Amino acid sequence: MTAKTTGRLGWGTLWFSFTGRATRFDYWVRYVIPYVAGALIAGFLDAMLGTYNPDTGGGVITLLFVIAAIWPSLAVGVKRCHDRDRSGWFLLIGLIPIVGGIWLLIELGFLRGSPGSNRFGPDPLAGAAGSAAALTT
Repeated sequence: MTAKTTGRLGWGTLWFSFTGRATRFDYWVRYVIPYVAGALIAGFLDAMLGTYNPDTGGGVITLLFVIAAIWPSLAVGVKRCHDRDRSGWFLLIGLIPIVGGIWLLIELGFLRGSPGSNRFGPDPLAGAAGSAAALTT
């Protein structure tokens, strides 16, 4: 099965394209978990190489990882906004101290995308729902 037939985005499309929609599964399993793992590995490497700075809470490797992760973070966030039928500019709400980050976490991480097609594309779960219904009958 290819990414097209399963309704799943390819890794490159998920992390580097700003078009389309991404599910909560894509957000948590294919973005958040690898990001956290990468950050932990970068922190571990900083500690092992002696580049960790306790004053800043990171090191050279961690800084390079964070810089490299900016584009994928924005791409996945925009796709989750699209799934909720919001513009990618909605991510700017995260700039509001405390409340903005919590609001984004709830919107992007816990709320289902808009059912059916929206202005950003077809429902990525439409194929999965049809497949699940076919399995139960």
